[in-house]
Amino acid sequence: MQQTILAIAGKPGLYKLITRGKNNLIVEALDATHKRQPAFATDRITSLADIAMFTDTDDIPLMDVLDSLKTLEEGKAASIDYKKASSDELREYFAKVLPSFDRERVHVSDIKKLLQWYNILIANGISDFKEELKPTEGDNIDDRKEEKE
Repeated sequence: MQQTILAIAGKPGLYKLITRGKNNLIVEALDATHKRQPAFATDRITSLADIAMFTDTDDIPLMDVLDSLKTLEEGKAASIDYKKASSDELREYFAKVLPSFDRERVHVSDIKKLLQWYNILIANGISDFKEELKPTEGDNIDDRKEEKE
């Protein structure tokens, strides 16, 4: 079963897609509650597989960044406390994960969110980022390719 992990704007944490309803998605929170709730078309819902990080050259898919972070941390939760670390500490730490990140366009809040998401995924036993976080069915990338042809 392909596992789709979602971020919903305005709602903290991450969500796992359970099923698709007629006018909504049923998602389960990846936190201690594992509460199921509907997500509607008016919510800004993004699959983690559709997110990329800015670098000095090309944008790097979030799955590759998460995989680099997993390699650095040897599959464990992040060793830096993103809530207490200073901006300089976070940037220095992230440079170990993604040395070529664009220091002007990647904000400290982006690094904090990445670390928060990474910790949530690891805590839920999701660590094979390349396999589990594939782009969603009918995502924008595939649609654009078909429209150009």
